[in-house]
Formats: sequence, C-alpha cells, structure tokens
Amino acid sequence: MIGVGTLVMMPLLGNMSDKYGRKAMLTVPMILTIIPTGILAYNRTKKFFYVYYVFKILISMVCEGSVPCLALAYVADNIPESGRSTAFGIISGIGSAAFVCATLSARFLSTAQTFQVSTLIAVIGAVYMQFFLQDSVIDDKHLYTPIISQQNPTVSKVDAKLESNKHLLKALRSFKDLTSFLGSSFTITQAAIVAFFSNLADVGLHGSMLYFLKAQFHFDKNQFADLMVISGISGTVSQLLVMPILAPILGEARLLSIGLFFHCVHMFLYSIAWSSLVPYASAMFSILFVFSQPCIRSIVSKQVGPHEQVWS
Repeated sequence: MIGVGTLVMMPLLGNMSDKYGRKAMLTVPMILTIIPTGILAYNRTKKFFYVYYVFKILISMVCEGSVPCLALAYVADNIPESGRSTAFGIISGIGSAAFVCATLSARFLSTAQTFQVSTLIAVIGAVYMQFFLQDSVIDDKHLYTPIISQQNPTVSKVDAKLESNKHLLKALRSFKDLTSFLGSSFTITQAAIVAFFSNLADVGLHGSMLYFLKAQFHFDKNQFADLMVISGISGTVSQLLVMPILAPILGEARLLSIGLFFHCVHMFLYSIAWSSLVPYASAMFSILFVFSQPCIRSIVSKQVGPHEQVWS
C-alpha cells in the first residue's frame, strides 16, 4: 500500500514543488510525519497503537521518501552540476549521522522517552525549516517539463459531473509522465534499473539478516544495534570525508561501480559468515558501498532540467 501510494504521490508532489516551491511542499511531509510519533509519545496502549498504525500507513503513502527527494531537489536547484555528487554525498552523510545518533539514543532512553524525543526533534526540524530555509526561486513563466514533453502542459476540461475524478486523472497523468521520464534517456533507464535491483537486494538483505544472525549466532537487539551503529558511522565518515575527495577525481560512474562491487562483497560475507565477528567486519564495508545512492542521484540529476529534479 505504501509503495503504491508513493508511486502515485511522488510525481504529484514533484509537479507541485515546481509550481509552489520546494519549501512549501517540504512543509507538508515534515508536519504530517510528526503525527504518528506524537501518538505513541502520548500513549502506547493497544488502542493507540492501532491508531498509530493507521495514521502511519496513510501518511507514509503520501510522505514516504518525499522529504529526501524534495531536499535533494532543493540542493540541485542551488548547486552546479560539477558539485552535485559531493553535495548529495554530504546530504546522505548527514542522514547517516542522524541515524547513528537515533540508534545510540534508543540504547539509553526508555521506550516512552524515545518517542517523546523523536516527536520533539520532528517538531524542531519543521520549525527550523520554516524560519531558516530560503525557498528555491521557480520561474512560473517558463515552467515546463522538457524531457517529459516538448510543449506546455494542457489542462483538460472536466464536466461538473466528473469533478470528483480530478484527482484520479491527475494521478494517472503523473504516472504516465513517470513512465515517459524513465524512458526519455538511456542513462536514466540504466540508472533506474541499477537503483531498482540495488534497493531490492538491500530490502532482501535487511529483511532476512536479523533472523539469520539470531538463528546462527544468537544475536540480540543490542548486537543488532551495534551493527547498525558501525555501519552508520562508517557511512557517515565515508560520505562526509571520503566521497568529497574521490568524486571529483574518479567521477560518479566509477564511484558507483566501486559502491556496487563492495555492496556485493558485503552481502556475500554475510551469507557465508562462519564466525560472529564476520558481521561486524562486513558492516565496515559501509565505508565503500554507500557511494552507490549519491552517485545514482547525481548521474540522473545531470540528465534532467531544473524543473525535473524531484523526478530524479
């Protein structure tokens, strides 16, 4: 459900961010994501958990992935092409640093305090964005989508009886634009295929890894947290310090190849782990395989125009 909602909503949010600005559209998911954690911060009984679960699904259908996508589009609006791979790496590194801080905090805070702190941080993030983030300048007079269409978009006339179908028509049109976008360039098509299989492998690994480590080496939640912290710290150091140095020298394509290769090595070591120390060593490969996502984003970002950055 969340995936289908994201597939429909992300193109709509992207088009709206071109018209109304990145900051305005970032405000929506930043505020909505406060609600689920706020519910559990208030109460964690069975009834409130079900309420949380419903809100989490509905909000994720709209907001899942929209914050990083819009944030990267904002960066692309303000950074020249030559510096985007480094900028995207730094943004990803900051995200990894936040992940490490959250994981460490969860180790030392109670369950109630964890949700309360999470809600507070989400509120601070939304407030900070409203007061300190300057919006990107969008030129409405020249707003069009060069790759998706070579002409200004037309607005279909809808009869009053079909007014309720407007949102569906917009969603279908956005989905059609998405497929057109993916097929607009051989490079974009290749990047989409690489991203799909890379994320598919990632989800498969993380979906089974915890069960495997628990069955094979009797790992508990603290050891799982240690692995996440090691991987997060390695990724943070790599994206904040190593990638800005290597990106201008090697280029995104070579860095992407390096990242994908060590991602395969990382997963292979997990699959043949013969000792409880192997997962810890494998987690260190995060320092190299985290290159993949920022490089893919940078490659696609350079293939599209200023009004198509959210699509990338």
